[in-house]
Amino acid sequence: MSLRAFLSECEERGEILTIDEPLSPRYEIAAIIKALDGGPVLRFTNVEGHPGSTVVSNVCNRQRLLRALGVSEGSVEEAYKKLVEAAERPSKPRVVRSGPPAEEVIMEEPDLMKLPVLTYFKGDAGPYITSALVSARSSDGSVENVSVHRLLVLGEKKMVIRLVPRHLYRLWKMAAEENRDLGITISIGVHPAVLLAATTPVPFGVSEFSVASSLLGGLELVECEGVNARAPAHAEIIMEAFLRTGEMAPEGPLVDITGTHDAVREQPVVEVIRIMMRERALYHAILPSGVEHKLLMGFPREAEIWRAVSKVVPAVKAVNLTPGGCGWLHAVISIEKNVDGDAKNAILAALTAHPSLKHVVVVDTDIDIYDPEEVEWAIATRFQAGEDLVLVRGARGSTLDPSADQERATTTKMGLDATIPLDKDRRAFSRAEIPMSHKVEELLRRLKRA
Repeated sequence: MSLRAFLSECEERGEILTIDEPLSPRYEIAAIIKALDGGPVLRFTNVEGHPGSTVVSNVCNRQRLLRALGVSEGSVEEAYKKLVEAAERPSKPRVVRSGPPAEEVIMEEPDLMKLPVLTYFKGDAGPYITSALVSARSSDGSVENVSVHRLLVLGEKKMVIRLVPRHLYRLWKMAAEENRDLGITISIGVHPAVLLAATTPVPFGVSEFSVASSLLGGLELVECEGVNARAPAHAEIIMEAFLRTGEMAPEGPLVDITGTHDAVREQPVVEVIRIMMRERALYHAILPSGVEHKLLMGFPREAEIWRAVSKVVPAVKAVNLTPGGCGWLHAVISIEKNVDGDAKNAILAALTAHPSLKHVVVVDTDIDIYDPEEVEWAIATRFQAGEDLVLVRGARGSTLDPSADQERATTTKMGLDATIPLDKDRRAFSRAEIPMSHKVEELLRRLKRA
């Protein structure tokens, strides 16, 4: 259930690229991550200004994410089912200790500047922690929330957090009403399944740690009594901090999932009171708008879309929140249909399941939804705008979309039914094939090796 164990498995598979050249945490490491985005796990062992620190990135691509969920590669439907079941039937994690163990290093005085926090893009406000797993509880301990947030480092002990009006925001407002600051833990370097659980939508009051426990078959936590919050026991770095209810600071700009800079907003200040870390801790850096960012944010939404569409059509093979659609705004859905109206019902169900969704393409199961050329071919040969287009005007959209109405958070949504009409001869919509003999197959193999 640790990041180290997961990376050990990746190393055995030859999926880790170690980079020993000295690189600056300001832009240089980010440039390498972006150039190799979605490829091997990257391990940077020579971070300028941070001797002994190791930065890891590109931990999750789609195949590794499926492995993190304990399913075989290609079994995306099984992964959706497992994620949905974990959200519906969470299991209680186990608290193994209070406070740090002896093998952890505790900074005498917390100093965020000693961590290899990266500055990613030109125009960013400064160095950002992008893989922060933030945990908080209500004052009586009855409600716990775990979510992933970005944190702009302001100094040795202070950061500012991007807090959207969801569950952590609600706990922060509750603390303000009680005239207190909100105690939190910030964990960096956790198993990918824990990050995925933290981005899975569950009702307020359901702890995402319990979802992670179901995904992993058990999760061990540490109790941080000074802040009334818990953290994964196997995290590489754990911070105890307070989310101030009476102190705000400008947050942003930072590149978000769309690859464009987000707006500057007044956001709550976080003050760190203690930092604990493992010996030679691994600092996990997630490239904003990179494959890892899109998957950790989007994969749970794919599962939600899969569940919703499965209720209105005979079968859903897979869902892809596409990289070109920012892993958030565009979906391609592969379905089996019984009647021609199934695809339109699938479109409406998908738009309802993921309110940020802007464009949906529904295709037959013979189309590879991860291949943009095949999806475009299906639109070119199986779609008629006069009959197969669904438009929804003035719907709630995503504030991440710069083309949407930012003040009202509304947008126009579109669905494309790119499936074969059932009353037509399928052969007219199928690609022609060339028979392949064993002799030709062997010749092609030799030519590709040459």
